[in-house]
Amino acid sequence: MSGSTRGTVLISGASIAGPALAFWLGRYGFDVTVVEKAAALRGGGYPIDIRGTALEVVRRMGILSRLRAAHVDTQKITFLDADGSPITSLRPAALADGNESSDLEVRRGDLADALYDAVRADTEFIFDDSIAALDDHEGGVDVTFHNGVQRRFDLVIGADGLHSNTRSLVLGPEEPFHRYLGYCFAGFTLPNDFGLSHEGVVWNVPGRAAALYAVGDGDELFGFLPFARSEPPFAAFRDPGAQRDLVASVFAGDHWEIPRLVAAMRAADDLFFDVVSQIHLPRWSAGRVAFVGDAAYAPSFLTGQGTSLALVGAYMLAGALATEPDHAAAFAAYERSTRKFVEMNQALVTGGDAALFPSTPESLAARNDALRGRTSLPTEAERPEYSALTLPDFAAAP
Repeated sequence: MSGSTRGTVLISGASIAGPALAFWLGRYGFDVTVVEKAAALRGGGYPIDIRGTALEVVRRMGILSRLRAAHVDTQKITFLDADGSPITSLRPAALADGNESSDLEVRRGDLADALYDAVRADTEFIFDDSIAALDDHEGGVDVTFHNGVQRRFDLVIGADGLHSNTRSLVLGPEEPFHRYLGYCFAGFTLPNDFGLSHEGVVWNVPGRAAALYAVGDGDELFGFLPFARSEPPFAAFRDPGAQRDLVASVFAGDHWEIPRLVAAMRAADDLFFDVVSQIHLPRWSAGRVAFVGDAAYAPSFLTGQGTSLALVGAYMLAGALATEPDHAAAFAAYERSTRKFVEMNQALVTGGDAALFPSTPESLAARNDALRGRTSLPTEAERPEYSALTLPDFAAAP
């Protein structure tokens, strides 16, 4: 690889996997650039989970204590019937005595900020731009950015999510790798004039749901509108207007606070619309380009493991690049050591109705009967899939 460093690496995507990978590559002496199509880091108050092996990753990064301080203290989740009447209120499973084996739930923006702060001094970030073209050859990868600039890198890593632009440039259209799980969703923030504090509210009718999440005592809520749909709306993925129209049409005629939420969704400047899907690639690399996180193996939010797989995958990819003799061997080692862990976590979704968002009257009634018999949400802290990979201690080759 070129230059006085271990080599130059371009990472596409500054969400979770990208900055985590930049952290470890920087530790191993690589010269790292991160390009992000958004104009700035994407924040967002909605909660994400860090579990199992991923907890050890953030501990080794030195940000575990910061994330523990940002842990979301959710005290109850209330489930509502179609008319808004409560079915039951449950307390979430608490962290086990605050020890370091306990799961973390933090605002997505808090994790993004912690990762960015850990790497920004030593990493070049290019915001408001993306990769327009790639030419992968024996001497490196010639990259043309959308702003017209052309640069050469030794390696390129796609960490740009479920609908990875990098993956489409290298491997072609998304559809062959996309395993749709039957749901779409819209997420957005809205004013907290519902009187919620440290709690969530979930409303359900068959095939449609609404969730409000107050991660603290602030003046904002995170709103979430998931719904069942037989086919993924590929045409709407890059059309925010079409996304808003689709969500509004699905929830037309619903009661409770749904008209208010739909109006807030239409007005939101941070709408995040997507499908509940997984990505299954036959290989996680091609030539000098590799993929990590959702771009390579999105598990879907139904598993709660997207963030954890991104953190673990970044650690394993960087370690392989630091210790293997060349990029081809490194990419093969990364996949060989990590694929089984990924597949175990993807398999947490077994098909059929999502437990929180049943799509038939029968499954909704069964879910509600089960909820009435509980006093707390079931903990998944002991699932073996979460900790099925033991992190190696990589010693970088000289």
